[in-house]
Amino acid sequence: MYVSHLQLADFRSYAEALVELGPGVSVFVGSNGQGKTNLVEAVGYVATLGSHRVSSDTPLVRQGAARAIVRARVVRDGRDMLVDLEINPGRANRARINRAAAGRPRDVLGILRTVLFAPEDLALVKGDPGERRRFLDDLLVSRSPRMAGVRADYDRVLKQRNALLKTASGKMFRQRSAPDLSTLEVWDAHLAEAGAELLAARLDLVEALRPLVGASYAGLTDSGGPAVPAYRSSLVDEGEEPPRGREDLARALREAMAAQRDRELQRGVSLVGPHRDDLFLELGGMPARGYASQGESWSYALSLKLAAFDLLREDGDDPVLILDDVFAELDSERRRRLAERVRDAEQVLVTAAVPDDIPAELDGARFGVHEGEVLGG
Repeated sequence: MYVSHLQLADFRSYAEALVELGPGVSVFVGSNGQGKTNLVEAVGYVATLGSHRVSSDTPLVRQGAARAIVRARVVRDGRDMLVDLEINPGRANRARINRAAAGRPRDVLGILRTVLFAPEDLALVKGDPGERRRFLDDLLVSRSPRMAGVRADYDRVLKQRNALLKTASGKMFRQRSAPDLSTLEVWDAHLAEAGAELLAARLDLVEALRPLVGASYAGLTDSGGPAVPAYRSSLVDEGEEPPRGREDLARALREAMAAQRDRELQRGVSLVGPHRDDLFLELGGMPARGYASQGESWSYALSLKLAAFDLLREDGDDPVLILDDVFAELDSERRRRLAERVRDAEQVLVTAAVPDDIPAELDGARFGVHEGEVLGG
């Protein structure tokens, strides 16, 4: 799998851009602020319908423009597929596949799969649990696009249930009247059903990732280790394993919500479920967050992404690997090890501020990026 053609209109700093790519390594070199990250961000957007840099679409549209266009030709198993995305802040986005309108933008998910590593990913180790939950859920969607609907259903039910809890809490403490919990019980069932499917998928995913993360970390550095990720569920006490299987998980979620009913009514929020869980990262028997050095944290975060790449590769074909301004943060030995690790991927897109940051092992096409223009190839 690789991107052979990337065309942008009013995306970020680009009024227009057209880049022809091929398999192997492609390196975009340019000073900070010249637009090299915008290119790989656009590739990632085609794969995920999201940005690794911002949480909304508004910053993706060039200042003064009403919309942005991202067009990518994806080659997979010898067949071409053309994906067009129209980004409309404040309005519904639109998508086309081979020039035919898609029913909804998320219908393009699965056509292109990417694994992107950027400086922001250090938050996987040092940041809040939400960063790690997002990593798991994005990987689930990459492996099975239908999980985007599961995640959206869970978020919708959670939002509705939280609104009901907030209303009930207000009645209890401001009006001093007993709330009607019959509607809440209906949403309990909905949350348990959607949450069980999401939780079951996460548990299976972490089990598949665990050996891959350990092997990736050991291959990148001799510092610390072993690296062992584990899933921590709000359904059970720390150190305990949640049940397996959707029916058992749904039952456990309903029981946990019933047990937490008084606390949830007091606080007006849902206190159990996948939205409260975490991916616990252990390094050398200690929590990586708070104990790992800067170099160890970088290696762990990178190992998570390399494990995701390996898992997607096991599913049938290589995802496009994107390394956004990564090598500047690594010492020479980690650079060499990373380059050797990834150079056989079908397509690797790399950004760097200076050519010297790119290891010799990653020889390939070179593009210069300057003031919104892409030169070379």
